[in-house]
Amino acid sequence: MNDRVTPPMVATPDGEAEIAVVLRLPWEDVARLGQEAGRLATQKQRPVTLDEAVSHRLRSSATGAAHARPAGAQPAAAMPSSASVSSLPARPPAEQARQAIDRINGTA
Repeated sequence: MNDRVTPPMVATPDGEAEIAVVLRLPWEDVARLGQEAGRLATQKQRPVTLDEAVSHRLRSSATGAAHARPAGAQPAAAMPSSASVSSLPARPPAEQARQAIDRINGTA
């Protein structure tokens, strides 16, 4: 089942395009996205979704890229490393998930 399906693309009123994708991410990356959303919310002084934080990060990192990377190239990290997130010790996935959610919600 390697059928490739082109996801629908929608033109938005502001002249951009919207495409829905599903990503599988480690909980540490989800926690970093939450931190990015928090920083962006502070900057914009309003609530920010993870979707908006990802879009913002993609736009800000894409400004330096003139073209797509070759298929074999390793992508650079999109999120800045955070010592508190990246140094998580090995734990069962359920515990990692719980800790990441706590960090995102600010209850850790």
